[in-house]
Amino acid sequence: MKHIRNFCIIAHIDHGKSTLADRLLQTTNTISEREMMDQVLDDMDLEREKGITIKSHAIQINYQRPNNEKYVLNLIDTPGHVDFSYEVSRALAACEGALLVVDAAQGIQAQTISNLYLAIDNDLEIIPVINKIDMDGAMIEEVKDQIVELIGCKPEEILLASGRTGLGVDAILEAIVERIPPPKGDPQAPLQALIFDSVFNSYRGIIVYFRILNGTIKKGDRIRFLSTGQEYFADEVGILKLKMTEVNEVAAGDVGYVITGIKNAKDVKVGDTITLAANPTTEMIKGFEEVKPMVFAGIFPVETDEFEELRDCMDKLQLNDASLTYELETSQALGFGFRCGFLGMLHMEIIQERLEREFNQTVITTVPNVSFIAYTSKGEKVLVNNPTEMPDPSRIDRIEEPFIKAQIITKPEYIGNIMTLCLGKRGILINQSYLTQTRVELIFEMPLTEIVFDFYDKLKSQTRGYASFDYHPIGYREADIVKMDILLNQEKVDALSALIHRSRANDFGRKLCEKLKELLPRQQFLIAIQAAIGAKIVARENISAMRKDVTAKCYGGDISRKRKLLEKQKEGKKRMRQIGSVEVPQEAFLAVLKLDD
Repeated sequence: MKHIRNFCIIAHIDHGKSTLADRLLQTTNTISEREMMDQVLDDMDLEREKGITIKSHAIQINYQRPNNEKYVLNLIDTPGHVDFSYEVSRALAACEGALLVVDAAQGIQAQTISNLYLAIDNDLEIIPVINKIDMDGAMIEEVKDQIVELIGCKPEEILLASGRTGLGVDAILEAIVERIPPPKGDPQAPLQALIFDSVFNSYRGIIVYFRILNGTIKKGDRIRFLSTGQEYFADEVGILKLKMTEVNEVAAGDVGYVITGIKNAKDVKVGDTITLAANPTTEMIKGFEEVKPMVFAGIFPVETDEFEELRDCMDKLQLNDASLTYELETSQALGFGFRCGFLGMLHMEIIQERLEREFNQTVITTVPNVSFIAYTSKGEKVLVNNPTEMPDPSRIDRIEEPFIKAQIITKPEYIGNIMTLCLGKRGILINQSYLTQTRVELIFEMPLTEIVFDFYDKLKSQTRGYASFDYHPIGYREADIVKMDILLNQEKVDALSALIHRSRANDFGRKLCEKLKELLPRQQFLIAIQAAIGAKIVARENISAMRKDVTAKCYGGDISRKRKLLEKQKEGKKRMRQIGSVEVPQEAFLAVLKLDD
């Protein structure tokens, strides 16, 4: 075990984690030249297209030091975007050390700090690395000072590297061996293995990735999952090279996988403990926090009879992405579907894309919102996840909405823009401090509702991409929240309802009506689009009917003939309106997400 090292790479988005991982694999000849490509660990098409890591990826590296000692290094490459921080927290639970990578041109950013705190909470050994030192805009000395200030290390402990050219990679490998402690554990003790990830394979069933803390797992062992109590035979155990590599046993301190032929996604929980049925451990491994979804939206199949198929796909997707939570929901307009919890808007977009690409599911996504707590006049507490669950306004005593503490790190010249943006979103400035001459940190308390839609995109455009944003929930506070309904010809469309702050309701309703007017196809009859708060209509737009020119055949003669024909047409339109229904296209649901302020 003293020749095993488990480590992960953490950094802000775009600071070069995956490129550095590529170089580590190349330098140690873990991957042949033929298999080598950029972002080699990112195996999803989406990750390559967007240039981001979505999933944590584990791979085993065999490293031989200059003195010919051989080591096994288990590397987990993690995502950098705030929406995937749950992936990072899971990767950290399987490691003893972390490479903290900082871009030499951009310096420390928000996600660098929050990932660092996650690592420190898990008692990991931190090795600071300044990456991209070969770039023209590299500010090596400044970034060194920032790191020293942040983690209190000595300047000579900071490694300099370039993931692109491979400069400094040997020094990083040496530092991993020397500074990161070997895993502790007893190979002879009862088996204790932590599940940190799982994937679904349509031929083999569910493949479980684990990190062994104590004991040994062999091929053919009968294993038990502690939280469900289910027992299975280990048909295959192995280690994670670029492809899965079968071995006869995996011992304490190592990272590996097991295939048991489980078909049901509900039987495997990330964070569960695996033990042997013959010699079980009684203790669950601690250190896994429950996922806290931030954004809720409904996902519905386009064809109602595809519901069961969508349910299977959601189960399989949840295996691969433990931060997705969902429950059943029904809607008058859209039929059966799911109420899903996401960690953020990017996460929601990725899940939708993955459903379409990996499972060929076309889905309708409703307006995203957050959870509110409504207190009734009788003192009952109601959790409101979507607008249809809102109690009758006459019974509500007060409503509380979730607040977050937002940390924004930017350059001093953008402070004004950020203040305007955050105060416009009902934010409260708590603190403003200069980290360095060119870095300022702003702390706001803001309602989560205001951030759900497009806050992050706006922040990026207001600061030309020089602001980094991170947040965590700080509880609920009382707010003046109202339910806004959209009516089409006096009929509510519940999928377009929204819960919104009263001060912004009129404006939002007007914009939404205008947008729907553009998107709804014209019918043979007049369509009235109304936004209502309770019984009060706050905005209205009309889509006029398509009409035939019934007076075309009248030439000359008395006006009463024309009037008679027009009256007759009007009667027909009225009857049509009573029986006609309005189809809402998918674009209309998506338009709500793209309302520009």
